[in-house]
Amino acid sequence: MKNFSKYSVLVLLALLASCKGEAEKPKVIYEGEKNTPEKTVVKDSSQIKIADLPIYMEGSKYLIHAIGDVRVSAEGGSYGSSKTNSMSYAISNYNRFELTGYFENLKFQHIDSTDLRPLTDKAVQIQTATYLNTIYDKSKQQILVYSLVDSDTNKDGKLDANDIKALYISTMSGQKFTKLSTELQELIDWSVVEVQNRLYFRTIEDINKNGAFDKNDKVNYHFVNLLSKDWAVETYEPIK
Repeated sequence: MKNFSKYSVLVLLALLASCKGEAEKPKVIYEGEKNTPEKTVVKDSSQIKIADLPIYMEGSKYLIHAIGDVRVSAEGGSYGSSKTNSMSYAISNYNRFELTGYFENLKFQHIDSTDLRPLTDKAVQIQTATYLNTIYDKSKQQILVYSLVDSDTNKDGKLDANDIKALYISTMSGQKFTKLSTELQELIDWSVVEVQNRLYFRTIEDINKNGAFDKNDKVNYHFVNLLSKDWAVETYEPIK
C-alpha cells in the first residue's frame, strides 16, 4: 500500500502558498456568482471509450477493469504506453496495490464469474484506487480507497484535475462506495495507521469563499475506523 503522508509537506505547502505572481484560477465557482453561466459536462468528440485489461490485487477475489477515454489524434493516445499504429490504448498504470490514471469508472468481476459490476453510475474522474493490503493482513477486511473528482466545481464543463479532489472508500468488490471528504473541501492527503485500524486524512476548506485554496483557508483533520460498518468520519483538532 502506498502511504500518501510522505507527500503531505509538499502538497500542503503548494496549497497554502502565498498569492504571488499570477493569481491561481479558482477551483470552485459558487452558485449565484455573476458572469458564471452553468456548463454541462460533455464528452469530447475526439475521444473513444475503452477498457484496460483486468488487474488482480493479491489476496482478493476480484478482477478490476479500468474504464476511460483516449484521445484520437495523429500523435497517439493521451495516457499510457500500449500502442498500436501510434495510438495509445492504455488508460491506467498498476503497481501491485495501486491503480492510477484518469478514468471514469471501474468494473469489478469476481474471479468465478463473468459478470461485471460498475463502481458507480455517477460521472467521476478516478485518479487513484489503493488496496489497503496491510489492513487485510491484520483484519482480513478488504478495502479500496479512492482519490477522485466527482463534481465540476469550477463550472468549465469538464471533470478534471482543476476541480476539487475528493476521498472515497469501498469494499474490494466495489460495493459500499462511500464519500469520506466533505463537499467543497479539497483532499490534501491521507494515511493509514494500522495499529489503530484507522484512515487519517486532511482537507482544506475555502472559508473566505474566493474559490481558491490558499493560506487564508482552514485545514481540517479527520479519521475513520476502517473496521466499523458505516465508516463514519470523525474530526480531531491537533492544533489549538
